[in-house]
Amino acid sequence: MKKMAVVSIVGGKSSGKTATVEALTKELTKRGYRVAAAKHIPEPHFTIDTVDKDTWRFAKSGAKTIISVAANEIVTIEKVNTQNFSLKEILRKCKNNDIVFLEGFRKLVSKNKKIQKIVAVKSKEEAVEALKNFKPLLAFTGPYSTEEMNIRIPHVDVFKNPEKIANIVEKTALRF
Repeated sequence: MKKMAVVSIVGGKSSGKTATVEALTKELTKRGYRVAAAKHIPEPHFTIDTVDKDTWRFAKSGAKTIISVAANEIVTIEKVNTQNFSLKEILRKCKNNDIVFLEGFRKLVSKNKKIQKIVAVKSKEEAVEALKNFKPLLAFTGPYSTEEMNIRIPHVDVFKNPEKIANIVEKTALRF
């Protein structure tokens, strides 16, 4: 059984993180990889559940795990305190995939040198900060092009060249 690859996509609000995950997922699934994506949602009162729907009512009545089965998907909602949730616990939920993209999770991944990072940036200052804080760094994406900075880490426009970012991930994170 081959090891699951993990790549973190980090950056500020509206920097292009989601577009990067979308481009990577689309390209790599076309190539036959099984992809999982996990998103950090920092809003403290966010819920995926809908008020007054049956699953919401199950949770309100005390259920800690709620499973919703529809024609083409299954959703598991777990009511747990995620304050101290570990990266290992998140990745355990992504088993049976070739690669996991983590969007956000800055605190969990910034110092972890086993997880390769792609940083979406909106300015030169963000790129300079990322060079200090995120290692190993595979690539930059986002609206600010780092090409003028003369660094060895490539910048990829995921809208114009999604194949390039997928090639980078395939050659580094998915090497067998």
